[in-house]
Amino acid sequence: MDYPFSNKVLALKPNAIREILKSASDPGVMPLSAGNPAPDAFPIEQIKEISACILEENPIGALQYGVSEGYQPLRDTLKKYLKSKLNIGTKEDELIIVSGAQQNMDLAAKTFLNEGDVLICEAPSFVGALNTFRSYNTQLIGVTVEKDGMNMEELEEVLKNNKNAKLIYTIPNFQNPSGVTMSLEKRKKLYELAKKYKVLIIEDNPYGDLRYSGKDVPCIKSFDTDGIVLYSGSFSKVVSPGIRVGYLLANKQAMSKMIICKQGQDVHTTMWSQIICNELLTNYDFEKHLDKLRALYTQKANLCMDLLDEYVVPNGISYNKIEGGLFIWCDLPKDVDMLDFCKKLTERKVCVVPGNAFLTDSSLTCHSFRINFSTPTDEQLRKGIIEIGKLAKEIINR
Repeated sequence: MDYPFSNKVLALKPNAIREILKSASDPGVMPLSAGNPAPDAFPIEQIKEISACILEENPIGALQYGVSEGYQPLRDTLKKYLKSKLNIGTKEDELIIVSGAQQNMDLAAKTFLNEGDVLICEAPSFVGALNTFRSYNTQLIGVTVEKDGMNMEELEEVLKNNKNAKLIYTIPNFQNPSGVTMSLEKRKKLYELAKKYKVLIIEDNPYGDLRYSGKDVPCIKSFDTDGIVLYSGSFSKVVSPGIRVGYLLANKQAMSKMIICKQGQDVHTTMWSQIICNELLTNYDFEKHLDKLRALYTQKANLCMDLLDEYVVPNGISYNKIEGGLFIWCDLPKDVDMLDFCKKLTERKVCVVPGNAFLTDSSLTCHSFRINFSTPTDEQLRKGIIEIGKLAKEIINR
């Protein structure tokens, strides 16, 4: 049968880069490509305890339908938590619970973008969000990420030349994939430009709690007096990605249509998962849990950077030092074919993510690749980075 796919689906094409990533499922491969939390990061005993309590004391509440906006106790808890910790949220804002922060990108695209409208994002940017935006036949324009965040002069030029720009997507803290944190100066400038050119900002902050060094930088949402920032948060990296709980804080008027869109997608986020998150925030020492995560990832991040400094940097590859998050961005010399380098790594049982997977156009030339250090064991990380260094020595210094 000749299936009548929609125009939106017809426009989506398989990416050859994905073939490289398939090898990561091989148990013999050093998995430096995935973005999964470390196995030691999950609060398994607490979740067991809470689940047993739910099924004993409130089984119908967990198993029955809920409202699309989310479990009210969790919404109330998160509003207080975000206000006290990040100073975000006003009486003009509303908060809803979503099925993982990825749904926020889909809701924003569906609510605010017509086909052909421009969405501005960082270059590079999170591939999951890019694919979501592409599915709405959006025109993606990337703005270069520098050591302190998005290039603001380039951003203003894009805004000047694209009157149908509707959204700016940014990951200001420990950006995926670059690991870069946007400076306060650039955050304020980004907000000013969005206000000037009448576009909305999606502030995606899944890694904000995973800071290892340096000082916290205020969220863009914290100086949002015009209701133009959609703040996206998630429990995926601090509790569990499998429970699929995220949240969105935005102006009530903007939120009203997004809630209707969510009703058509999944009715509501899983009640059991929402109750677990609320219990962890209210009846357990959540800050102690975050401290445990930061200690775990500080050790793994430092090990990764120490190994890179010892085995990789001397052989011609540079990388961005990070202050938090789960990713490190490595740069090859301009005369080295990055895709060929990544393919050769897979032959050595090391899997990294080619950098052009994170570009608005994956056919563009890219000389970088991304390493994740949270998923592999310390031994896998050591073996993998040593192999990267050996290959670099053979290719770059031959």
